[in-house]
Amino acid sequence: MVQPLQKPEPARQVKKQEAVNPATIATLEQPNRLIEQASAPKPFFLGFAFALTAAVSAIIGASLALFTPLAPAIAPGDVGQPPSLSEVLRRGFGYRVTRPVTVLVMGIDRVPDVAEDSPEVFAGRSDTMLLVRVDPLNNTASVLSIPRDTQVFIPEMGVTKINHANLEGGSELAARTVSETLNNVSIDRYVRVSTSAFRELVDLLGGVEVHVPQDMFYEDKTQNLTIDLQEGWQTLNGDEAEQFARFRSDGYGDVGRVQRQQQLLQALRNRVINPTVLPKIPEAIQLLQNYIDTNLSMEEMLALVNFGLSLEQDNFRMVMLPGRFSQPEEYVASYWLMDEAGRDRVMQEYFQLDQGRMAEISPDHVSGLRIAIQNASSDPEVGQQVVDYLYDQGFNNVYLIQDWYDQQPQTQIIVQWGDLQDAEQLENLLGVGRVVAASTGDLDSDLTVRVGNDWAQQLDSIDSL
Repeated sequence: MVQPLQKPEPARQVKKQEAVNPATIATLEQPNRLIEQASAPKPFFLGFAFALTAAVSAIIGASLALFTPLAPAIAPGDVGQPPSLSEVLRRGFGYRVTRPVTVLVMGIDRVPDVAEDSPEVFAGRSDTMLLVRVDPLNNTASVLSIPRDTQVFIPEMGVTKINHANLEGGSELAARTVSETLNNVSIDRYVRVSTSAFRELVDLLGGVEVHVPQDMFYEDKTQNLTIDLQEGWQTLNGDEAEQFARFRSDGYGDVGRVQRQQQLLQALRNRVINPTVLPKIPEAIQLLQNYIDTNLSMEEMLALVNFGLSLEQDNFRMVMLPGRFSQPEEYVASYWLMDEAGRDRVMQEYFQLDQGRMAEISPDHVSGLRIAIQNASSDPEVGQQVVDYLYDQGFNNVYLIQDWYDQQPQTQIIVQWGDLQDAEQLENLLGVGRVVAASTGDLDSDLTVRVGNDWAQQLDSIDSL
């Protein structure tokens, strides 16, 4: 059971806390320290590029907002005023994470009639909810996207949507609700982000390039939101990127939106690692600290940035909470109904919960999974070739979907609902590609195979046997 998190101070900026003390700052089950000073500083730019990308993802629904250095850090032994930004750059990030850490990240809806500089901007519904686990033991970062319409039971409210928790009880109730819904996972820290940061940061970076899969139009007067985007490759400014992230009228609602948010994360990552962004880093730091509320200390933030320096792309894993849409005859409201077996699998594989804390999981044989095949190669016949090949191998639930909008050299096995082990088995069978832990495949599938140009060579090898 998660214990109450430290409540935020009535201020809009991130709190400048004293040195880490797990007994008074955090909700920690283990008595050992969360961070310690590292033996030597690391290069700055690569880590900050990772950190800045992660911060943006919190706003758009992807993940690691906690990695952003929101203000200059106080190094151990310093007394008095914190060092300048130039001093932080010179020293590097002299802290490291010492044990696994779980952080609840929430992007908060606009609160009507509340000034942007008011602390009440963090008192609305959570438009985005992510549970992030950073594990220095195996050097992974796992991000669980929780759809805002997920049905939960809150004693103070009854059956409701999970995005109401922050509105009714702030970060404390939100953390408790997430913990109880997800097998009593311990939550160490929280981060809340207002909506304004995303628009301003994208503009600061000069926009982001994404592929808009369809014409998008939607109006929400209560949120002062108008979405109007055209299909095709676009360089989106801050306002347009927010439109892309929040669009829900595609037949998949909030779940489809989670996929677009992950697409934006990749586009932002590509933009942030561009060397031309380097001169804008000080301004970006100053910008972000005005829009985030958290009980992470500055030392903890810097330790998490340091962790990002060594994180490989394949060790950044994203997954959506497994479930299904409710039917109109089931409930008056529309819900995302969590699949308990799928939840248990995700919490075991991504969050390392003890087996004894979960119901038993009966693994399905990989050949019985729903596998979507999507052609992303230069050969229009490749998709059907892979479907036929898998049928010949005994797979009876394989189907072809619309071609991917862009060619890619390498095949991807996309883990839609967290089936990492089954994806690895399928990868071994195909003999090409790599497993991608991200819920960006076909929503009706367990696994989506996005077939790249490497399949042609593999097919020649198969035919020669």
